[in-house]
Amino acid sequence: MAHKHLFASSPKAQKPDTMNEAGGRAYAFSAQHALAQYAVTGTFHSTYYANETDQLKKVLELCEQVPTSFIAKTALYTREKGFMKDMPAFLAAYLAAKDVRALAPVFSRVIDSGKMLRNFVQIVRSGVTGRKSLGSAPKRLVQQWFAQRSPENVFRQSLGNDPSLADVIKLARPAPGDDAARRALYGWLIGKEVEKSALPALVQAFEAYKAGDSAILPDVPFEMLTALPLSSAAWKQLAKNMSWTQLRMNLNTLARHDVLADAAMVKWVASTLADEAKVRRSRVFPYQLMAAFKAANESVPKPIHLALQQAMEIAIENVPKVEGKVYVCPDVSGSMHSPVTGHRAGGTTAVRCIDVAALVGAAFLRKNPHAEIIPFSDDVVPLGKALNPLDSVMTNAERLSSLPSGGTSCSAPLRHLNARGAKGDLVVYVSDNMSWVDFANGHSSGRGGTKMAEEWARFSGKNPKAKLVLVDIQPYGSTQVRDDPAVLNVGGFSDRVFEIVSLFSEGKLGAGHWVQEIEAVQV
Repeated sequence: MAHKHLFASSPKAQKPDTMNEAGGRAYAFSAQHALAQYAVTGTFHSTYYANETDQLKKVLELCEQVPTSFIAKTALYTREKGFMKDMPAFLAAYLAAKDVRALAPVFSRVIDSGKMLRNFVQIVRSGVTGRKSLGSAPKRLVQQWFAQRSPENVFRQSLGNDPSLADVIKLARPAPGDDAARRALYGWLIGKEVEKSALPALVQAFEAYKAGDSAILPDVPFEMLTALPLSSAAWKQLAKNMSWTQLRMNLNTLARHDVLADAAMVKWVASTLADEAKVRRSRVFPYQLMAAFKAANESVPKPIHLALQQAMEIAIENVPKVEGKVYVCPDVSGSMHSPVTGHRAGGTTAVRCIDVAALVGAAFLRKNPHAEIIPFSDDVVPLGKALNPLDSVMTNAERLSSLPSGGTSCSAPLRHLNARGAKGDLVVYVSDNMSWVDFANGHSSGRGGTKMAEEWARFSGKNPKAKLVLVDIQPYGSTQVRDDPAVLNVGGFSDRVFEIVSLFSEGKLGAGHWVQEIEAVQV
């Protein structure tokens, strides 16, 4: 009798049950998984295969299919772990219309800034979630938002328009109570005449500086002062008043105003950007550091370029170190050259999906020097000169993102590994999952699964302990390989993804994988 282990058949892949946006066969996510996928990657801006209207329609459909308790946890997860803005505000607005009791326990944690509050109110007033007014219960939540913040903090949060914080005050009518400074501030924000001496001290200092009655630069948000004529000394003080994120985003502006001509300021900026605690507290996406690094021009001194690279090493600290052989497969196909947060009129990011995929590949190589990087489009893309794990993450990511592209065949890396009889413990894909080349020209496989699922069945048949992770960075609702105990589908581009991959690779995520992670959120 033949040896059962040596000659066992590879497990068969299930038949696909949907078509993806690129026209290829795929497996549909469950409603909960699909909502989570859209929530951590969607920004309601057009992607390569779908426009913003398609995304909105899909998210609304998914919300109707899942419990409101799961929507609340997803909103909280995407804000606190995924660091998203528009999507958690949208989910909160949906709950405001459908189940305010589910919204109430998470509102203050999801709507945690003036920007988030304005997003929430804007979405509610648009009517897309079913109502055009706040209603009494959501209005009380907004009133509580104001009551939980000092007058000075409310003033600092008052940047932005459409709606402005003044519009929100007029709509929600938060009560100032017996706080004279709060009463004066609310009146001042909505354009009423108020006794200036009653305003919070910071507002008084701001008004005095604008009027030329004071030469002392007030400690107000950076954006409140940039339209004013400032001296070199004032610009230096302004830099020191910036948040970590503002500093990262305005390096060229500081250089243009001669702030970085001062060696002491260069040292201070560099040390601030590379400060471990501040990097973590900023909740910066690793790709945003890449964007800052690429955008910093030659007038920004080299110590600051180095500090951004040091910050990157901190931002990717959750990349798992895996025992055994690791393969990382970044998708470099044509669709991956689209902006990672979608096309947005006047504000499209310069960072592409391919940059994020390359960044993940370079980050894994940093923590796993023996990992093999296998870029792919319609086939495996030769790397040429091998990547050096000792090079910076930025340097290796640049090399990967500059590779030639083509169509999308998600099966290509696994087919390549199977052809050479490779052994492995973890295979990580970073892609938009829009495989279509495998199905072009009426291609049909003998087993009926997606080509990638079949290749994974072959690979896992010979590597029974191997695990597959598909990191999806675009808001679509399907995959090329279904979840099972050895397969994880996860979405997003924050460093939280690395942590989830680490938990999965160590066997600490059970059935349900990523949805289980969201269900575990404490409300």
